[in-house]
Amino acid sequence: MNLDRLEPALATIATSSPPATRRDFLLIATGAAGAVGAAAAAWPFVSSLAPDAETIAAGAPVDVDLGPIAAGQIVKVFWRGKLIFVRHRTEAEIKAAQDVNVASLPDPQPDSARVKQGHANFLVVYGSCTHLGCVPLGNEGPYKGWACPCHGSVFDTSGRIRGGPAPINLPIPPYTFVSDTKVRIGEEAKVAPKAATAA
Repeated sequence: MNLDRLEPALATIATSSPPATRRDFLLIATGAAGAVGAAAAAWPFVSSLAPDAETIAAGAPVDVDLGPIAAGQIVKVFWRGKLIFVRHRTEAEIKAAQDVNVASLPDPQPDSARVKQGHANFLVVYGSCTHLGCVPLGNEGPYKGWACPCHGSVFDTSGRIRGGPAPINLPIPPYTFVSDTKVRIGEEAKVAPKAATAA
C-alpha cells in the first residue's frame, strides 16, 4: 500500500467540516427556543423583585394645584402616608402671624421662616399635633389657626404652638413652588451652587 497517496486524502478529510444537516439546524433551533422560554419563565420572578407602583408612589413628590384654594381655606393632602395642611392665608392672617413677639413663643420662629419667600399667603405644614399626633382642627382656637381637640394644643395661622401641651410648632415638610399656582410637596428647591470668585 502506498502511503504517499493516502496522506493528502486524510489531510483533506481532517480539515474540512461536514456539511450542515437538518439535525444540526433542529439542535440549534431547539436550543434557542429553550433559551427564550427560560428567559420568559424567569421574567415574572425577576420583575417581582422590583417595588410595586404603590410603594414608588408613596415616596414620590405630590403636586398640589393652588388655584382652586380660596383665601382662608385649608386643603388636606397626603404625602408618604402623612397628612399635610396647605393653607391659603388671608392678608389678616398673614399680618396676625407677622405681628407676634417671637420671643414670647414657646418654640420661637418668625413667620418668614415658615413660608417660602414671595409666597407668604400659602403655608404648608404637617397635619399632626406635635403632642401626641392627633389631627388639629383648622380655623379654630383663639388664634384662628389650629386647635387640637384631644388635649387642647393651640396653634396660630403660622402653625406655631401658642398654648397647650404640644412642645414644638407644626413641622414643615420639604416643598417648593413649581409655579405661582402649583406647589410640589416632597421636594426642596434646587439651589444652584455659588460660583467661586477669583481672588
